[in-house]
Formats: sequence, structure tokens, C-alpha cells
Amino acid sequence: MRINTLCIPLLGAYFCRGDVLSSALTPKAKIPKKNRGCTGNCARSLPFLYFFFRLLERKSISSTIKFLLFMKQVCNSELAPTPPMGWNSWDCFGLDVTEEEVKRNADYMARELKDLGWQYVVVDLGWYAPGVTTANYKQRNIPMLTDEYGRLIPVPERFPSSTGGKGFAPLAEYVHSLGLKFGIHIMRGMPWTAAEENKPIKGNAACCGDIADKSDQCLWFGSMYGIDCTKEGAQAYYDSLIELYTQWGVDFIKADDMGTWDGDGLNSPLRTDELEALATSIAKFGNRIVLSVSPGAAYVGNAYHLSRHAHAWRISCDFWDDWTALKRQFPRCAAWAKRHINGHWPDADMLPLGRIGIRGEVGSARNTNFTPDEQITLMSLWCIFRSPLMFGGDLPQTDDFTRQLITNRQAIRLNQDSKNNRQVSADGDIIVWGAESTDDQTAYRAVFNLSDTATFLACPEIPGFYGRKVDIWTHEPVEEEITIPAHGCRLIAYN
Repeated sequence: MRINTLCIPLLGAYFCRGDVLSSALTPKAKIPKKNRGCTGNCARSLPFLYFFFRLLERKSISSTIKFLLFMKQVCNSELAPTPPMGWNSWDCFGLDVTEEEVKRNADYMARELKDLGWQYVVVDLGWYAPGVTTANYKQRNIPMLTDEYGRLIPVPERFPSSTGGKGFAPLAEYVHSLGLKFGIHIMRGMPWTAAEENKPIKGNAACCGDIADKSDQCLWFGSMYGIDCTKEGAQAYYDSLIELYTQWGVDFIKADDMGTWDGDGLNSPLRTDELEALATSIAKFGNRIVLSVSPGAAYVGNAYHLSRHAHAWRISCDFWDDWTALKRQFPRCAAWAKRHINGHWPDADMLPLGRIGIRGEVGSARNTNFTPDEQITLMSLWCIFRSPLMFGGDLPQTDDFTRQLITNRQAIRLNQDSKNNRQVSADGDIIVWGAESTDDQTAYRAVFNLSDTATFLACPEIPGFYGRKVDIWTHEPVEEEITIPAHGCRLIAYN
């Protein structure tokens, strides 16, 4: 198929701006003079682009090169070169975490975990909603605080340092002073109050009511309106959000109701328009924010699009401390392991370990319901799959066993510095995963027993690795015959 010369202004639009694209699609339209110098003078580049397309018509140019020319990487792939590691307030404090609780967890991370790579401190859902709890947050149109441009701001009673229009800037500064990074949870769209009050959009003639789609509300958080990205002002609204978050010093955003959701027997699709708008805004303001998309389960067929616009995305709905839920993660991880792209991470969700449910959505205050063997299985799968590691428990109340899990240097190295991560075999309830270190000096095998009884089997052999075999969790040598407890795992390093 020959390439029509219409593609020339289209490619110009790709590298320059949308005005050129619209002119290209209008018969006999001319590119306005004011747009010819958009990012390096489109008009001057047209002869080069014409030559380039003519070159592509040659059969000697591979289809792969043609494909690469049309890729557009929006988010900064170098910002999360390894799976993000941190703490999130959701599993332990639900919707009403306080500034003091965030600081206590940040202090613990800086003191006990920072040197191992743990670095993100993330405030989850509800920081802008006075009086919100797990009992009332699903009600329609709950009270929420916004600024003059319809952007959510923290509740001062829970975040005292935010008063006087300072937002999260003081808390972010505190977290940064510890050598850590600060993150927030946001919902897709805009607050219902911003639309109903028709607040102005910063830097744009449109108002919030002009771009809000009141018929498009989150299925489980009915206080946000979707944004119609075909409307003038939609991109400007997302730009204003990222401008504000950048001023606050936000390093990480968990964007909820963006990803595919399959919880509560309902389904919500990947919101490509608003995800692209959010990613575009992040890029516009320096591309310094790690973007994680929630909820799940993401569809593997969207891996390419997700990797262009986000650094992480959930592969399941909310994951809690339930053995059946953990078993369901195995086929999901196996499917997504085939589509890993460095810098972009399929996310098996938070680690519901330690002290959780203090004010959380599921259950009451408790130490995790997972048995010690199940906790080892959980950590082994997350590490060899290279999932982001977001601890969900209240860190200052972490017990010794859990602390040993999250400070195990070999397990963290497997998560942060390995390759070829894959499911090797699945024989009933015995599942084996494998990986190699990036320097090829160590091979890994995780042998999982998902059955309700202990099992005995031969330790897997790996050609080329005949040295010492060590159990990563016990630090003890591994014999030729291994015992794997019910619901347990042997995570083995081969030198």
C-alpha cells in the first residue's frame, strides 16, 4: 500500500500540534502562519517528512521500523526503572488517614526501610472529604473541598499543615526531608461540586460545567463526574490538576477509576481519553510524576496503550488477606509476565501484611489473616513477578516476622534486579516460576504448593547453575529433596 501525501501534515501534527492535524483533514486548508513555528517550524520540515515517507515506501524498510516511527511514549519510561516500593494508607486507615499517621509511617520507612529501596509514601482515597468513612463514601455526592478552580484540596482538620492554601506542600516537604517521595490517590474526573457550581478552569475560558459528563460517574464512588475530553477546556482542567500537584511536590499519583474494573459483579472499561489527558498533563509539567492506574483487572490486550501512558497498572480488583484471592493472582501474573516492559509494571496490588483494617474497608483491626506460609507465598510471587511493592499495614506496628519479609535483601534484589521472569510450569497445585539476575550470576526458582497438604519433591535443576542453592527466606542451603508446606513456597537462589 502506498503512503498518501496526506500523511505528511498528519505526521507534522504528531510531532508538533493538533492545529496542523485539523488543517490536514480540511480540504484545501492551509496551515495558519501562526502555527508554522510550533516546535521547530513545521512548514520547513515538510520536505524532509515527504522524503521520509517516500523512503518508507521502499520494501527494504522493515515493517518494524515503520511501526516504531508511529509509537508515542507519553510517560517518562526512565522514572520507574524498577518496580516502585512504598507504603499506602488504604489497607490500614481507609479513607480518613491523618497527617500524623502519615508522618509516623514515613518516619519508620526512613529509619528501617529506605536503604533497601522503599521510598514512596502514598495518601489514599478521601483526603479531601470531611467526615468521610468506609461506611458512607459510596453515597452519591458526598461533601468535598475544592479550591476556586474546582480542584480538590486536603481537609484541614486531618491535615493541619494544609491550611492557608498550602495544600499538601508542607507534608510533601516533610516526606522529602526524610529522603523519601510523596504520593496521593486521585479519582478520575472532577468533583461534582465543581461542576454544579460551574467553577472556572484555570487558564481557560471554559468552566467546569462545560466539560463535566454527569452521566459518567464511578460505579463505586459517586461523587465525581467524568470529563468529556472532546470539549474545549478538558485538557486544561487536567493541566491545572498537575500544575497544582507539581507545586505541592507530588512524586507519585495513584489514579483510580481509570483502569478496567471487574469488582462487585460489575465492569468498567479502561478510560483511555482521560488517561491520555492525565498522562499528557504530567508530560507537560516535566514528566516527573510516577503514574499508577487503578483499579483492575487490566486487560492484557491493553498492555501497549498502558505502557505508553502509565508506569504501573492493576491486574486485579482490590486484593485483601484471603487465600482464595491469592490463588487467583497466579494465572493473572502468569499472563502479564509475558508482557513486561521495563519501566512499566503490571501491579498485583498492595501487600495486606502486618497491622491492617484499623479503619480499613474490609474487616476490623487485625494482623493479616494470611498464615506465615501464605505470607511467604505472597511475597515470593510479588517479587519474582516484579510487581510494585506497596505495603498496606501500619508500619510502626509491624511485627518481627513481617519485618523480616520486607527487609529481605535477596528477595528485594529479585524484585528490583532480575530478568526473564516467568511461570515455568503449572502441574495442578504445584506451580514453578523462574528468573535470572541481570548480571547472569544468579538464577531463581519459586516452587509454590497451592494445595492444603504439604508436599515433597525434587529440587529443580537449572543447567549451568551447579553451585550452592540457598532458600532466600531461611538463608539455609537447599537439599536435593525439598518439603513445601501447604499454601507455602520455597524461593531458591542458584549461584
